[in-house]
Amino acid sequence: MNVLLINGSARAKGNTFTALSVVAEILQSEGIDTHIMQIGTKPIQGCTGCGRCKTIGRCVFEDDLYNEARERMLSADALIVGSPTYFAGPNGSLTALLSRLLYSNRDAVSYKPAAAVVVARRGGATTTFDSLNRFFMACNMPIVSSQYWNIIHGETPGEVLQDAEGLQTLRVLGRNMSWLLKGIKEADRPLPEAEPKERTNFVR
Repeated sequence: MNVLLINGSARAKGNTFTALSVVAEILQSEGIDTHIMQIGTKPIQGCTGCGRCKTIGRCVFEDDLYNEARERMLSADALIVGSPTYFAGPNGSLTALLSRLLYSNRDAVSYKPAAAVVVARRGGATTTFDSLNRFFMACNMPIVSSQYWNIIHGETPGEVLQDAEGLQTLRVLGRNMSWLLKGIKEADRPLPEAEPKERTNFVR
């Protein structure tokens, strides 16, 4: 089993990376492989709503970041996305990537457990957390919880290590993710039967 963790911060070794590393360490101690993927600092193409992914099975835009994220996500058993809080929301580059990555691969990611991890200096973390979870809810991805919202506080790199409650919350998240993944593997049950999708437009 393996879990993909996406670092949605432009800082490769900042507090978001540190927070994800706490979760990854717990997963590894439980025998689960992990990979932390960095989105980097280059501009990221957003979704244009062209709909081509419905026919070709992937995003029409060919860029290395999407290709790597897609390949790793399709082979992973679960997904954890971490983001700093920018103006009461996730990093815009991260949401641009997630919009393309998850929408164009909805069937492939369905029923893969997912979780969000949020870093904040002070406020705006709960709206960031909510925004990230909405991606998972739209894709049939079970959301893994912890003993509290998966939020940790810090500003300068490494400062999150002073947030004792936040660190504990992330450790519990790692154990909960491991517990769910192992339970899914042991149960070996078929996925729920899918219904044909219904689309309702409110303006006719």
